[in-house]
Amino acid sequence: MFVCERTECKAPTAAIVAAMGKRQRRRTKAAPPPPAITYDYADSEGNVLTLRESISAGTAAKLRAPAGSAAASHEDLFQRRSELLFERFAVRWTIAGLPLEGQRDLLGRYRMADRETRDWVAATIAEHLRRQGIELP
Repeated sequence: MFVCERTECKAPTAAIVAAMGKRQRRRTKAAPPPPAITYDYADSEGNVLTLRESISAGTAAKLRAPAGSAAASHEDLFQRRSELLFERFAVRWTIAGLPLEGQRDLLGRYRMADRETRDWVAATIAEHLRRQGIELP
Protein backbone atom coordinates (compact mmCIF):
# COMPACT_ATOMS: atom_id res chain seq x y z
CA MET A 1 0.00 0.00 0.00
CA PHE A 2 1.38 3.39 -1.00
CA VAL A 3 0.41 6.49 0.90
CA CYS A 4 0.54 9.69 -1.07
CA GLU A 5 -0.90 13.11 -0.50
CA ARG A 6 -1.14 13.81 -4.20
CA THR A 7 -3.79 12.14 -6.26
CA GLU A 8 -1.44 11.05 -9.06
CA CYS A 9 0.88 9.00 -6.81
CA LYS A 10 1.95 5.71 -8.38
CA ALA A 11 3.86 2.67 -7.26
CA PRO A 12 7.58 2.73 -8.15
CA THR A 13 8.38 1.22 -11.51
CA ALA A 14 10.85 -1.61 -12.06
CA ALA A 15 13.37 0.89 -13.51
CA ILE A 16 13.26 3.03 -10.34
CA VAL A 17 13.65 -0.01 -8.09
CA ALA A 18 16.60 -1.26 -10.18
CA ALA A 19 18.32 2.12 -9.93
CA MET A 20 18.17 2.14 -6.12
CA GLY A 21 21.27 1.07 -4.23
CA LYS A 22 21.62 -2.51 -3.13
CA ARG A 23 22.88 -3.33 0.31
CA GLN A 24 24.88 -6.37 -0.59
CA ARG A 25 26.42 -5.04 -3.75
CA ARG A 26 30.01 -6.13 -4.06
CA ARG A 27 32.38 -3.21 -4.22
CA THR A 28 35.78 -3.44 -5.78
CA LYS A 29 38.58 -2.74 -3.37
CA ALA A 30 40.97 0.03 -4.23
CA ALA A 31 44.54 -0.99 -4.87
CA PRO A 32 46.79 -0.39 -1.85
CA PRO A 33 48.99 2.66 -2.19
CA PRO A 34 52.57 2.01 -3.25
CA PRO A 35 55.06 1.78 -0.39
CA ALA A 36 56.64 5.08 0.60
CA ILE A 37 60.12 5.84 -0.68
CA THR A 38 62.56 5.63 2.21
CA TYR A 39 66.18 6.54 2.94
CA ASP A 40 68.52 4.82 5.39
CA TYR A 41 70.90 6.73 7.65
CA ALA A 42 73.53 4.90 9.72
CA ASP A 43 75.29 6.14 12.83
CA SER A 44 78.85 5.40 13.93
CA GLU A 45 77.72 2.27 15.82
CA GLY A 46 76.01 0.73 12.78
CA ASN A 47 72.44 1.49 13.87
CA VAL A 48 70.22 2.41 10.92
CA LEU A 49 67.36 4.92 10.96
CA THR A 50 65.00 4.68 7.96
CA LEU A 51 63.07 7.85 7.11
CA ARG A 52 60.23 8.31 4.62
CA GLU A 53 60.94 10.62 1.70
CA SER A 54 58.07 13.04 2.21
CA ILE A 55 54.88 13.76 4.14
CA SER A 56 51.41 14.86 3.10
CA ALA A 57 50.40 18.53 2.95
CA GLY A 58 48.10 18.02 5.95
CA THR A 59 50.92 16.58 8.04
CA ALA A 60 53.22 19.43 7.03
CA ALA A 61 50.56 21.93 8.09
CA LYS A 62 50.25 20.18 11.45
CA LEU A 63 54.02 20.36 11.94
CA ARG A 64 53.99 24.09 11.15
CA ALA A 65 51.35 24.76 13.81
CA PRO A 66 52.45 25.50 17.39
CA ALA A 67 52.99 22.20 19.24
CA GLY A 68 52.10 23.30 22.75
CA SER A 69 50.34 25.74 24.97
CA ALA A 70 51.50 29.22 25.87
CA ALA A 71 52.57 27.92 29.28
CA ALA A 72 54.95 25.33 27.80
CA SER A 73 58.65 25.97 28.23
CA HIS A 74 61.05 26.23 25.31
CA GLU A 75 62.45 22.79 26.21
CA ASP A 76 58.94 21.25 26.23
CA LEU A 77 58.16 22.73 22.82
CA PHE A 78 61.48 21.49 21.42
CA GLN A 79 60.90 17.96 22.74
CA ARG A 80 57.34 17.82 21.41
CA ARG A 81 58.41 19.06 17.99
CA SER A 82 61.26 16.53 17.89
CA GLU A 83 58.83 13.73 18.72
CA LEU A 84 56.36 14.91 16.06
CA LEU A 85 59.07 14.97 13.39
CA PHE A 86 60.28 11.53 14.47
CA GLU A 87 56.73 10.12 14.46
CA ARG A 88 56.00 11.43 10.98
CA PHE A 89 59.27 10.53 9.26
CA ALA A 90 60.64 7.41 11.01
CA VAL A 91 59.65 4.16 9.33
CA ARG A 92 62.19 1.75 10.84
CA TRP A 93 65.04 1.88 13.29
CA THR A 94 67.51 -0.98 13.52
CA ILE A 95 69.45 -0.90 16.79
CA ALA A 96 72.09 -3.56 17.48
CA GLY A 97 70.61 -5.71 14.71
CA LEU A 98 67.07 -5.53 16.14
CA PRO A 99 64.63 -3.84 13.73
CA LEU A 100 61.82 -1.73 15.20
CA GLU A 101 59.00 -0.91 12.79
CA GLY A 102 55.74 -0.12 14.58
CA GLN A 103 55.03 3.50 15.47
CA ARG A 104 54.50 2.54 19.11
CA ASP A 105 57.83 0.71 19.31
CA LEU A 106 59.69 3.45 17.45
CA LEU A 107 58.37 6.27 19.63
CA GLY A 108 58.91 4.26 22.82
CA ARG A 109 62.55 3.61 21.88
CA TYR A 110 63.05 7.24 20.92
CA ARG A 111 61.73 8.38 24.31
CA MET A 112 64.11 5.97 26.10
CA ALA A 113 67.14 7.10 24.09
CA ASP A 114 69.95 8.98 25.77
CA ARG A 115 70.72 12.62 24.91
CA GLU A 116 73.48 11.70 22.44
CA THR A 117 71.17 9.39 20.47
CA ARG A 118 68.33 11.94 20.46
CA ASP A 119 70.73 14.60 19.19
CA TRP A 120 71.88 12.26 16.40
CA VAL A 121 68.26 11.51 15.43
CA ALA A 122 67.38 15.24 15.41
CA ALA A 123 70.44 16.06 13.29
CA THR A 124 69.66 13.17 10.93
CA ILE A 125 66.06 14.30 10.45
CA ALA A 126 67.20 17.91 9.92
CA GLU A 127 69.70 16.74 7.27
CA HIS A 128 67.01 14.60 5.65
CA LEU A 129 64.61 17.57 5.48
CA ARG A 130 67.36 19.70 3.93
CA ARG A 131 68.20 17.04 1.32
CA GLN A 132 64.55 16.55 0.38
CA GLY A 133 63.88 20.28 0.19
CA ILE A 134 61.19 20.16 2.87
CA GLU A 135 60.91 23.50 4.66
CA LEU A 136 59.47 23.44 8.16
CA PRO A 137 59.94 26.21 10.72
